[in-house]
Amino acid sequence: MKKKKKGLSIKTKIFMIVLLIPVAVITFTLSAIIWTGIQNPELIKKSASTLLDFQDRHIATVIPEEYLPIYKAAADEYGIPWTLLAAHHRIETRFSTMDPLLSPAGAEGHMQFMPCTFVGWSYPGCEGLGKGDIPEKDKTDPAVIKKYGGYGIDANGDGIADPYDIEDAIFSAANYLSKSGAADGEIEKAIFHYNHSDKYVEDVLWFFNEFETQRLAEE
Repeated sequence: MKKKKKGLSIKTKIFMIVLLIPVAVITFTLSAIIWTGIQNPELIKKSASTLLDFQDRHIATVIPEEYLPIYKAAADEYGIPWTLLAAHHRIETRFSTMDPLLSPAGAEGHMQFMPCTFVGWSYPGCEGLGKGDIPEKDKTDPAVIKKYGGYGIDANGDGIADPYDIEDAIFSAANYLSKSGAADGEIEKAIFHYNHSDKYVEDVLWFFNEFETQRLAEE
């Protein structure tokens, strides 16, 4: 007598079906995206951009410890959350890891100040985006900055207010954010003043909330 071959049990069949469902869904989704992309390439670009943005946000969410005392001292001085300074620092120069610390538009230093914002918009020739034509000696002169209503600060008392000095840069950012509404709790308004972009506000707020969560967990 020939032995009957045993088939797969019902449980095994169900298990295999369950495993195959996600594969089928992924395959269908990818096919739909590719087909849509053929008809609308801009949608693929947008999806890729969103993915990159998501990945970028999750890079470097650990605040370098050497900056913490500076953030906290500046925040205490100007009555704002220190985590807001950390968020701006992360967005502006990835915690000062960008090289050079000079943008194509002319923003300078660790916290990316336009010269006219740092020295003062009433300085002769300050207009447009604020790059201006300011001599180097005036850019870092506290007396000149005071005269023209700038936000630059000599935080370490060395006689110059330098956007390329980490302490001066962070204290200057704290000064600016404080006067832009952060000291009154208007965080979004202050961020928007720093850079007039809704996307910028969204990005800074994301890191601000992330750092606030970390701060509360550590307390």
